[in-house]
Amino acid sequence: MTERGVCDYPALPVNKEEIARYAGCPRGVLPPLLEACLAEAAGAVQNRVAWACFSVSLTDEGMDLGFCKTPSRDLARNLLGCERIVLFAATVGAGMDRLVQKYARLSPAKAQLFQAIGAERVETLCDAFCRDFGKDVPLRPRYSPGYGDLPLSVQRDVFAALPLEKSLGLTLGDNLLITPTKTVTAIAGW
Repeated sequence: MTERGVCDYPALPVNKEEIARYAGCPRGVLPPLLEACLAEAAGAVQNRVAWACFSVSLTDEGMDLGFCKTPSRDLARNLLGCERIVLFAATVGAGMDRLVQKYARLSPAKAQLFQAIGAERVETLCDAFCRDFGKDVPLRPRYSPGYGDLPLSVQRDVFAALPLEKSLGLTLGDNLLITPTKTVTAIAGW
């Protein structure tokens, strides 16, 4: 039986410098609209993670991740010596997408900040999940479909393994992009 779950996270600490970096601001400069955007975004963020654990093994063709097989040499290097993986999807929900769309016409500066806030929020969520999961096992750095030579097409396998449409309300487009956009799928091994 595969270990799996879905968890909700409360509001996580905000890294304003990271948001500014994602927004393209010079180092040490915080955008004047940042506080107002953070206040508006606070009610839009829903931190949710779906995950499952699988055994991992090397094969003649590459790696068997338990939910799919891949010839990715880059992922194999990342998982060298690992016997298990946690596959997960983390999302901050559709609220951030709605804010970006709302302000795309009204205030492009705010739309850019909401994009940056969403990116920082989902990365912070991934870090929190890996830190919490890694309390009992020493996790390797997370690795996502589309990194290095791990094809983005692995997203289809991720969606099937975690049933993300049902568990988190995510959809995968024909272009292999996920909606809501502030979503990350990843693999971390131990």
